[in-house]
Amino acid sequence: MSSQLLYLILGMAFVSFLPRVMPMMYFSKREIPQWFHDWMKYVPAALFASLFFKDVFINSGHLEIWGNIKILAAVIVMGVAYKSKSMGISVVAGLGSILLLYYIF
Repeated sequence: MSSQLLYLILGMAFVSFLPRVMPMMYFSKREIPQWFHDWMKYVPAALFASLFFKDVFINSGHLEIWGNIKILAAVIVMGVAYKSKSMGISVVAGLGSILLLYYIF
């Protein structure tokens, strides 16, 4: 292995490791404020919503609502998830509905 490749791998490891360690080092000796805890509760839902809406509604860089079978599949999955309360069943229902809808349409 060349030294350039080794430096590249070490640099990437450092850049990946640093953002994970710095908050832990910063907050290990400090009390995290309550407003920060309250704010962080919304981060997973916001990330999920941004990924979900981009994948379902945006196609080839354009907003697509009519004729978009992903919307119908998402509605099916939401119904299955609400009824079953099971992540596994929801994933299988989503995959099955996308497969079936692409086959039909």
